This record gives sequence, structure tokens and C-alpha cells, in this order.
Amino acid sequence: MQAHELLKQLRIPELSEVRDYFRSLSTNILLGMGVFTAVTAYWVATRPKALKAPCDLRMQSVELPGGEFARRGAVLNGGPLLSHFYEDAKTMYECFHRGLRESKNGPCLGSRKPKQPYEWLSYSEVGWHFCIHIEIFIQWTISELACYTYSLISVPLYDTLGTEAISYILDKTGISTVVCDVPEKAKLLLDCVSGRQHSVKTLILMENFDTDLVSRAQQCGIDIISLRDAEVNKPQLVCSNLCLTPVNAIDACVCVWWGNPKGAMLTHRNIASNVSAFIYVTKVNTFSNNSPIITQLLMHFSSRMQICTFFFFITFCPLKRHILEFAFRRKENEMKSGIMRRDSVWDKIIFKKVQASVGGHVRLMITGAAPVSAPVLTFLRAALGCHFYEGYGQTECTAGSTTTLPGDWTAGHVGAPLPCNDIKLVDVGEMNYYATKGEGEVCVRGPNVFKGYLKDPEKTKEALGEDGWVHTGDIGRWLPNGTLKIVDRKKHIFKLAQGEYIAPEKIENIYIRSEAVAQAFVHGDSLQACLVAIIVPDPDFLPGWAKKRGIEGSYEELCKNKEVKKAILEDIVKLGKESGLKSFEQVKDIALHTEMFSIQNGLLTPTLKAKRADLRNCFRNLIDELYSNTQM
Repeated sequence: MQAHELLKQLRIPELSEVRDYFRSLSTNILLGMGVFTAVTAYWVATRPKALKAPCDLRMQSVELPGGEFARRGAVLNGGPLLSHFYEDAKTMYECFHRGLRESKNGPCLGSRKPKQPYEWLSYSEVGWHFCIHIEIFIQWTISELACYTYSLISVPLYDTLGTEAISYILDKTGISTVVCDVPEKAKLLLDCVSGRQHSVKTLILMENFDTDLVSRAQQCGIDIISLRDAEVNKPQLVCSNLCLTPVNAIDACVCVWWGNPKGAMLTHRNIASNVSAFIYVTKVNTFSNNSPIITQLLMHFSSRMQICTFFFFITFCPLKRHILEFAFRRKENEMKSGIMRRDSVWDKIIFKKVQASVGGHVRLMITGAAPVSAPVLTFLRAALGCHFYEGYGQTECTAGSTTTLPGDWTAGHVGAPLPCNDIKLVDVGEMNYYATKGEGEVCVRGPNVFKGYLKDPEKTKEALGEDGWVHTGDIGRWLPNGTLKIVDRKKHIFKLAQGEYIAPEKIENIYIRSEAVAQAFVHGDSLQACLVAIIVPDPDFLPGWAKKRGIEGSYEELCKNKEVKKAILEDIVKLGKESGLKSFEQVKDIALHTEMFSIQNGLLTPTLKAKRADLRNCFRNLIDELYSNTQM
């Protein structure tokens, strides 16, 4: 009976009963119910939605058959590697003309002065005309597009390389035409070729130049012309056999050099595949009828200093600090759910100025070249509210080999393999990394892998195996979700936060020339912009060396003396300067250690070479302390 009564009460009411119920309610209650319903409907319709991930973010790469432990990006769904995105865009020349067609001659290159709107050049203006007032970087782009048009290979020359390296590159490549932006760099080039045989015939200058520079160039057998003159009046001066030659995707496009050792040859296919792979990964959430604004970031030390400055001002007041922390946590929780936006209440109240500092309309950012610490990357994603991807790669792989995926806004990894390449990890036994454990040297194979080093078959063979795998020298580890984490470096060369490469053994060999130094271990961190060192003073020479400077004591007492440490630091920096070390190659701080590195304590190999990984682990706390005390 009770059950029957309960079912009777739970029955669906008749329409007349519902009508009578609402008639019995007061006007205020009905208005309140209407407002509540409208607000709820608006929230349901406008609430932020998680980004559509291109694959299951719990497994972003899959292992390939064959027993090599190679992995491929899950975004391909088992398909082949991507070499191009469009059939009519397989070379850089074709990519430009596709942009011209698809945009209907829309904006191509733009530049602006501070607090001024962008001034744009259309595709046809870039392709056929030259504006004398455009910015230098646009002139460089136009110059490179000209190379693509005439099937020429571009070779970047950096004045920071120095005259010796530039001379080496000129001789190795046989360059006949050089484009410079300012007369000062033209003078540097003339210094490199003066008084010797060379291949340079024409020097094109973007800015105005005087007759003295023309005369000096003529003495070296070089003609100087302006970029405008080269484009409009005298195109045959640049190259005697210019013609519109169809470009093949496997033809070399650019040869990138860094110093004397090697120049990487990249083809049109390399670049097209790398660009296409990134478009493929991000197309669902980023690309629409309007082209996205893409800002490439190198997360240098200065960038992190800007973030620290922001924190300083906003955390000066405890109340503001708490509000910032609360807002950041709310944005971070949204990101964990796959939501990325910049229209929340916290964006309007807290992060609006941060977003305005980069223009206020940035939709996509990429960071590469050096790793970003997880807290900095997470904060930037929350504060900027745009798609912020972290990638990993190297010149031998054109640019990127991996990238984080849309919807995965976690930090601490470099993402999954791009659709243009596979990645495998190979054993590095001397460092206790084994592929069976998901650790080892990162190797890359795919359409984005370079052809080799110009005129250097030996170095090409070292880096590029017969099976097409290029060895990066970096040590990686696969994470459970199929993403890659870079954990170490196989080669004794590393990169600082500002992108400068460091050869620590060269620096150590200079520092041990000091009478007071017996051993040195120079350490750098890709999240830091400077070097530090662990110095073992020579127990036989240190007492006498210190006594000359008015400091006495036992060996242990001297190693603890701050004046001795300061004197040793000044001495080794002086030796470094005399030996030609650049400022970024000099250590900023040192710590004195009393025990020699030896085979017995596990810090030297049987051949008396430094075990750098063990040294780093042994002195980790001391190194962290040095960096915390270093003032840049």
C-alpha cells in the first residue's frame, strides 16, 4: 500500500496541474525562476570548452614494430610520415605562391614601429616590388624568397662568428654573392677576403653606403650594389646565369653553419615537411579562415627576468600577491582540464597587462632552442592565455622533432614526435641509459632530416647512420603518456639559456694553467645563463701562492678562505681572457673542493677522464648554491 502511494506521488503531473501550480506562484518568484533559467542557459551556451585534442593525450606516441623501440606520433593514426600538407606546396617557392593564391593577394609581411599599427606588404608586393622604408627583417625575407625563385642556396653568415669562421665558410661554400644590411658588416666581410683569393664577386647592401667602401671593395675584386638596384635595375649583376628554374623538393635550400666545423644542408623537402607537420598537429584548434599570429620565442634569461620583474611589482603588496596566486591557480585548473582562454574574469582583472605587453592578440607561441623550467612555462600559459607549445629539435632535423600537443598544457616534457619523423632511443651504456628502460640517446628519422654536412663526409657519417637515423647527442626518456623528456647530454657540449654553445673541457684546460688550480669542473645549465665551476686547488702550490697575496693557513683553511676563493676566481678569469674566451665562456662563481677527483671516488674514468654525469650529481647541492648566489 505504501509503495502504491509512493508511486502515485512520483507520477508525471498532468499539464493542467503544472499550469495550476505556476498560477499559484507570486510574480516575484516567477521572475526569479525566469532569471535563473536565463542565466543557466547562458552559462551552458557560453561556458569554456576544452580544446579538441588531436589524439588521446594519455598515449601521444605509439611504438613501431621491428624491435628498435622507435615511436611515432599517435596523431597519424598509424599512417605514414608526413612530407607535405598540400600537393601544390612541396617547395618553399610553391609555398609562397600557394599563399598568394589562397589569400587572394592578401597581407604577407608586416612590420611596425613602437605604438604604431602594422604596415603590411601584400604577396605581390613581396614577390615583385621593394619598399625602401620597410624593416630590415622584411628585406632579409625578400632576399631569401629571391633565392627560392632562382633555385639558389642561401647560407646565413653571422657576424658573431668572427672573421676566421666567416672566411672558412666563404671558402668552403664558394659563395659568389653576399647580402648585408649595414656597411659595418660589409667592412667585416672585406676584412675576411682582403689580400687573398676568394669566390665573392658581388656584395649587395640594404642601407646606404659611401664611395670609400666601393673603392675598397673594388680593390678586393668585389662589386657593391644596393638591394634596390639589384631588384629593379641590374638583376644580371647578381648572377650571370639567372633563370627561373623549377625547384625540386630534394634540392638544397639552405646551408646552416655554426663556426668552423660543419654546415648542415637542408632541402626544400626538409623545411616543407617540418612546417607541414606542425600545421597538421595544430590545425584543428589554431587555423581558421584568418591566419594565426605566430610568435617564436627563445626562452632566454632576459625573458625570465621580465617575468621576475612582473612578479616583483605585483607581489610587493601581500594582498596583490594572494590575488595573483589565487588567479593563477584558477587558470591552472582550467588548463588541466584542457581549457585555454584569455577572456575569464582573471584575465580581465589580473593578466590583461601581461597580455597587452605582447600585443593583446597573440594566438600561438612556440618556445625552443633551450628548455623552459616548468613553473615559468605554466605561468606564461596561464598569464598569456594563448596556445603555448614547447618543441625540441636541432638544425640537423630542420627545426623541430617533437612538440607538445593542443590540450596538453602540462610542463616538464617536450611532447610527442612530430608527424614528419620517428624517434628512437639507443643505449648509452657508459651513462647507464638503456633503451629497454625507455632511456637513451635521442635519434630521429624522417623527411625533415638533413642531407648531411657540406663537403664533410666523415662528420656526416658520424651524425647520420646508413639507415637514416640522425644522432642528436641528447639523452631522452619516454614518459608513460608517450611524451619525451630530455634528461641529459651525451656529448660534452651544452647550450646555455641564451642559446650559446659551451665546450667545458676547453675552458677547464685553460683554468688548470693557474698555479693554484689542480683540477676544474665547469658546469652549465640550459636553464641558466652563466657557468659555474668546482675548483680543486693544488695542495703543493696553494700555500705558497696564497702567501704571496698575504694569506696564510693550512690547505683546508685556505680552501675555506673567501679571499683565496676570490683570488683564484680572478686568476682563472684573467687566464681565460688572455686565452680568448668569450664572456659567456667565463665562470661567474666557483666553489673550492679539497678532495681530488680520482678513480677511487668514482669521479674519473680508468683513462683519467672526467665522469661528468657523476661529477654533476656529486656536486649538485653545491652547484645549486652557486647559482642561487650568482647575480647576473
